[in-house]
Amino acid sequence: MVTAPPGSAVPRLVVAAPSSGSGKTTVATGLMAALTARGLAVSPHKVGPDYIDPGYHALATGRLGRNLDAYMCGPGLVGPLFVNGARGCDIAVVEGVMGLYDGAAGEGELASTAHVAKLLRAPVVLVVDASSQSRSVAALVHGFVSWDPEVRIGGVILNKVASDRHEALLREAMDSVGVPVLGVLRRAPRVGVPSRHLGLMPVAERGSEAVGAVAAMAAQVADGCDVEALVGLARSAGVLSCAGWDAGEVLASSPPPPLPVPSPGAAPPEPAAGPRPRPRTRPRTPDGPRRVAVAGGAAFTFSYAEHSELLAAAGAEVVVFDPLRDEELPEGTGGLVIGGGFPEVYASELSANEGLRKSVAELALSGAPVAAECAGLLYLCRELDGLPMCGVLDASARMSDRLTLGYRDAVAVSDSALAVAGTRMRGHEFHRTTVEPGAGATPAWGMRTPERRVEGFVERGVHASYLHTHWAAEPGVARRFVERCRTS
Repeated sequence: MVTAPPGSAVPRLVVAAPSSGSGKTTVATGLMAALTARGLAVSPHKVGPDYIDPGYHALATGRLGRNLDAYMCGPGLVGPLFVNGARGCDIAVVEGVMGLYDGAAGEGELASTAHVAKLLRAPVVLVVDASSQSRSVAALVHGFVSWDPEVRIGGVILNKVASDRHEALLREAMDSVGVPVLGVLRRAPRVGVPSRHLGLMPVAERGSEAVGAVAAMAAQVADGCDVEALVGLARSAGVLSCAGWDAGEVLASSPPPPLPVPSPGAAPPEPAAGPRPRPRTRPRTPDGPRRVAVAGGAAFTFSYAEHSELLAAAGAEVVVFDPLRDEELPEGTGGLVIGGGFPEVYASELSANEGLRKSVAELALSGAPVAAECAGLLYLCRELDGLPMCGVLDASARMSDRLTLGYRDAVAVSDSALAVAGTRMRGHEFHRTTVEPGAGATPAWGMRTPERRVEGFVERGVHASYLHTHWAAEPGVARRFVERCRTS
């Protein structure tokens, strides 16, 4: 019987590249699937805030894909979050983000793949797009190896190689660098994953096509890479000296700030313009778990695993529902979380589901806590590209030609179901839509970087914003949200 090592000692490696588009996702996902096919329990991870790649990782391994973000969560949480995800696994594969040394803008190495690799004491495999070079590949790899001596590049995988002759030239060049070639992958369009305005198409939207794509990636890696050598490299990782992150433990040591107390005689805020549905009575269960509905399905695929774990540890019963299919919120819902995704792609279907839109509006009008990020913000608006949405917010959303992308340093402007005014959190924006107005009478966040502005909406129990946050960085958010379920 094989006993998996503790998370702090699990063999691990980081799949990185000189730049985006080099083939990291193909190699990382294919390696995860190839190792899983060998009977290994593989722990999948992704550097940075990306939600889409972890979906492919989960398909490849049968385990939740988890993010490691040194900006949003802080460098000190990278190790503990990794150890939590790697519990009970035989090996871990971490897919990098952008180029190896690309991090948060203006913050040096912070949140780069190199930074996370050092925090994890993990060796790096560099995936190089060799399609338009031969001997120059040696100079490129030499530069990446020598740039930061603390980053250990243990091998190279040459991707998009055209022929046997091309491979021979590349291998001859690499002999002069002293970095082993651990794989050579030929050009293979069949493993490509289609993209659109915000990157790869998520697994939830592709069904059997995604399964086939992952199988093709696994076959390509198994055929073109020295998998045994990659496993050996992973076993050379150093032992981490940190304990694993645990939702229950961090909540116990992170008491939430107090709930806001309304001023005497203060009137509740007015709801958004439009029809006012009659609030539905929600059953109160003072001694049982509070049911928190979490949006899922193809339209709302963006969420971090730790959010649901924190909600459950705070005493919630987490129930996932699909706004494209379910005509009402789950019975007994006392709180609602709507994360990111692609409501703009499914606007017609979401609008046509009038029963659920009314159910969401009723819950929001009752004062129950509703946390909405990005796609969730759009869904709560009066309309999206001219199609009726939930009408919880008196705001209109539409697609835009402008991409908004980047890390943000934010502070809570006002008390809400998530945080008290003054709470500072780091997050990420990633969208090609706009909302007008961009902030309500009571904004959600004051953005400190890259420019100072207010953004989002706090109305009744609703907290809606474009900002994606990672609750592991501020675990009291989850307890405060569940406590609001009890008092609303």
